[in-house]
Amino acid sequence: FPVTIFYMGTPLNSLQTEILWNASYIVSGVIAYCFIVGELSRNNSQVDKLWSVIPIVYVWFMSCEGGMEPRMMLMSTLVTIWGIRLTYNFARRGAYQWKFWAGEEDYRWEELRKRPGFNNRFVWMLFNLFFISAYQNVLIFLFTLPILTALGDNVNKDLTIADWILAALYVGAVVVEFIADQQQYDFQQEKHRRIKAGEDLGEYAHGFVRTGLWSIMRHPNYAMEQSIWIIFYGFSVVATGEWINWSIAGCLLLVILFKGSSDFSEA
Repeated sequence: FPVTIFYMGTPLNSLQTEILWNASYIVSGVIAYCFIVGELSRNNSQVDKLWSVIPIVYVWFMSCEGGMEPRMMLMSTLVTIWGIRLTYNFARRGAYQWKFWAGEEDYRWEELRKRPGFNNRFVWMLFNLFFISAYQNVLIFLFTLPILTALGDNVNKDLTIADWILAALYVGAVVVEFIADQQQYDFQQEKHRRIKAGEDLGEYAHGFVRTGLWSIMRHPNYAMEQSIWIIFYGFSVVATGEWINWSIAGCLLLVILFKGSSDFSEA
């Protein structure tokens, strides 16, 4: 579907194409870094460490290359707000250390390495290359690409009320995601404190937070993370006047990734 839209929708102009190719060199370097460091350190969360940082690099790079158009500046600022919050949440869980290759590894990778097929070293290396390092990094790049639509032909370069409504929705989703992550963090901290102290667990015996936002939906932080990038795609709709345009691939594939990720986590 995204490929069809790319070729049958409004084509990219020469400036958009040039910026797209220039940015792809950065993506290639990030993929190589994540794969090599992940293989050498046996810590396959190198992409996770960059997930909240590298989108900021992408959007500001494309904004600079595009001449700092008002809509691009607004979108880059929003991504920066998102990135700072997510980096903070990831850092307080021990994800970053002075040894940049060390830190917390996603527990799901260790579980996956135990499964038939994936416990083969060569198979895991290929999985690390093509999915963990390549696919996820390409996906990160794709969901930032709506910012390039601001440079399309026949685009109104001035910000409209629709842009500001989307900006408010984006910030609102970031705030809700922060609350959800904080509620989960507080729950897990208290749960592990009681376990270490040998105290009665009570509600914490269930293991997973079920209060606050978590009493309303199973994964409020996941829901908001997907919403953030769907809203981000909304800026491309305002810019192009097309409900479906070539930059839709990122948010669509992100939803699919979260579906698989949450199912695996639940299992």
